Amino acid sequence: MFTKILIANRGEIACRVAATARRLGIKTVAVYSDADANARHVLACDEAVAIGGASARESYLRAERILAAAQATGAQAVHPGYGFLSENEAFARACAEAGIVFIGPPPSAIAAMGSKSAAKALMGKAGVPLVPGYHGDRQEPAFLRAEADTIGYPVLIKASAGGGGKGMRRVDRSEDFEDALASCQREAKASFGDQHVLVERYVTRPRHVEIQVFGDAHGNCVYLFERDCSVQRRHQKILEEAPAPGMSEARRAEMGAAAVAAAKAVGYVGAGTVEFIAEPTADGDLRFYFMEMNTRLQVEHPVTEAITGTDLVEWQLRVASGEPLPLRQEELAIHGHAIEARICAENPDAKFMPAIGTLAVARWPEYVAFRRNADAQSFHDPAAVRIDSGFGEGDAISPHYDSMIAKLIVWGADRAQALARLDAALAQTHIVGVQTNVAFLRRVVRSRSFAEADLDTALIEREHAALFEAPPLPLECVVGGVVAHALALERARETTDPWSRADGWRLHGVSTRRFDIEVLGRHHAVTLERLHGGALWLVVGTQRWAFATTPRGADGHEVTVDGRRWSLAVYASGEQVSVFAPEGSGVAHEVDLIAHAGDGAAEGGQLTAPMPGKVIAFLAQPGDAVKLGQPLAVMEAMKMEHTITAPRDGTVEELLYAAGDQVNEGGELLRLAAV
Repeated sequence: MFTKILIANRGEIACRVAATARRLGIKTVAVYSDADANARHVLACDEAVAIGGASARESYLRAERILAAAQATGAQAVHPGYGFLSENEAFARACAEAGIVFIGPPPSAIAAMGSKSAAKALMGKAGVPLVPGYHGDRQEPAFLRAEADTIGYPVLIKASAGGGGKGMRRVDRSEDFEDALASCQREAKASFGDQHVLVERYVTRPRHVEIQVFGDAHGNCVYLFERDCSVQRRHQKILEEAPAPGMSEARRAEMGAAAVAAAKAVGYVGAGTVEFIAEPTADGDLRFYFMEMNTRLQVEHPVTEAITGTDLVEWQLRVASGEPLPLRQEELAIHGHAIEARICAENPDAKFMPAIGTLAVARWPEYVAFRRNADAQSFHDPAAVRIDSGFGEGDAISPHYDSMIAKLIVWGADRAQALARLDAALAQTHIVGVQTNVAFLRRVVRSRSFAEADLDTALIEREHAALFEAPPLPLECVVGGVVAHALALERARETTDPWSRADGWRLHGVSTRRFDIEVLGRHHAVTLERLHGGALWLVVGTQRWAFATTPRGADGHEVTVDGRRWSLAVYASGEQVSVFAPEGSGVAHEVDLIAHAGDGAAEGGQLTAPMPGKVIAFLAQPGDAVKLGQPLAVMEAMKMEHTITAPRDGTVEELLYAAGDQVNEGGELLRLAAV
């Protein structure tokens, strides 16, 4: 076994690898960019080496700097995590040439599976079912469009060297093909340095089912069952579970055997994932097609660990050091059900636009580690909740890297129990300071389709009304939380001098206090009345509610409004007050009427960058008349392209940047004159 390894990654996966290494007594070396000097993964390791600027291209993608850090610190091996250089054949070869073990498959296996086109050709020869499509080398737009016309619409354009949903577009009409192709190629070039794409028939009710495989250098290879990763937005996974609902034992064995055959065909060593597109058959089973192989550990590996009682990072370290696989195929079994939710800094209501900022509050549900029983064959943990994260309170989510903040993983004896635990754990996840998808994830988990395991990659679109048009937290709950928090702060400042108390006591009559609160864009004048006997009333417009509140810890409050009781957690950050209730969350802004008295209407005609990024293209020119919702510009930020649309009808007056320019958050992109 190694005595020291370097972890060539950042965030939660770097922390995850470091934790297993520490348990095994292995020293760890972190690498970090200028933006990550104080990051959690740096603190999680025994040593740390700076490797360059904030962007990945200046740091985590600089193979020579990472190898230099490994040699300087005496690391015997490099764990690449996922993303960055984890599937880079040249980096794996460079490690070998430097006498450093690459904790992953051999370069030849990465090369064989690194191109989706080449991998599909190899699988076709091996008899693995393939989705009809074009997987060749010709890349002229007219030729690819003709191939798509032959295949029949809808088709899917996919970056050949890609992953994570980048460089991927569904196209429904021939006339839209070339614009979608150009966008895919730009995104693929920016993310992977290769704009080669393939075109396939779009399976209309696809499920994304993948098989975890593991090989060693002694010729052994096993599969650790499947994961269903069908719930996706922008072709990126947000919920993953194991095992796949509705999978028959016969089909599980068939897919597992196909995945092992694929791994053996390329001499695979280490952890890998063979991904399939599956569609339902008339008999209720699944028909499957090979999609691609990821030659690394997957983001969603914890759900496999949960149902098998294994530590896949430990397996990686043991196999890379020359040991055989810890278990044989017949020793592996499925125990219970596990689900992972990816908690991301993004705004689901703005087409999942990534968000940046500082985590003013980051509170997680109670962590209960997964564990194996003494016999190492059975797995039971009735309170299994796990958080994998590389961030904590006070940390910044920057625009330089992926938007994922954490992974929340739960295990249950069956899927129903796992669902209940996931909903409860998401309700206990409180993040303030950065927009997140936590509330959206809860709505997905509670949706009919997910609850009944009616899964496919269009689930989010199919459940649009339930996911994007859900009723907000009741106004009285949000207002009650804001007032309860304010009263708790006043109590904390009280002294024994009765004349300095802030409880509103008066010798005669009723005391009142006004709160001006904005909720969901609407201003509410709220009055708190305190009667002579101490009773409290909230008045909002024409509504008058009996009110009571009792503090519960630093941020907790028991609040009763008009006879309805809530257990709330309330956090204030500047003028923003975030209220978390068991059924959801809400945000209010306390308005200082004096401070805002001179504010006029916001300047019209501006269209600004929602976050730092690069202008890819303008889709309208000065003098063009545009309509509400019409695409005006394309920006690249956090590894993805984002389309900026017109907020209203108007005429483009002026473009304030050029394609290729970097823009800060809030930077005005163009001026739009009213009609």
